[in-house]
Amino acid sequence: MNELELLARLIQCEAGGEGDTGMRAVASVVMNRVEQRRGEYGRYNTVRDVVFAPRQFECATEQQQSIYNMRPEAIHYEIAQWALGGGRLGDVYDSLWFFNPYSATCRTNFPNQNGYFKARIGNHCFYSPTSGYYNT
Repeated sequence: MNELELLARLIQCEAGGEGDTGMRAVASVVMNRVEQRRGEYGRYNTVRDVVFAPRQFECATEQQQSIYNMRPEAIHYEIAQWALGGGRLGDVYDSLWFFNPYSATCRTNFPNQNGYFKARIGNHCFYSPTSGYYNT
């Protein structure tokens, strides 16, 4: 599976029900991690490295809803191409994390105080790195 297809599958799996903006936000986080040169994500340089990094994306490890049983549609490929070409959603231009809190509120910090709340898009909360992240 090439990087375009892998990213399209991850977008569909992680944010397929979040609309265009939600899918772009998730794609932005993945590519932000690929481009990060410091901290924990500094050692991951490809979409494949980021997607399959330990304990990062449930869709890379789950059996029921997995990147392996996704069938991306044109919109997923378009957003993946946009992100691979340098596109980033403004609200999360530097975010490195997202998660669904399954509640109406987002935590102030995530994970382990290394990220601060940046935006809520659909069901997901997005977090950008604090200065402490760069020591990870």
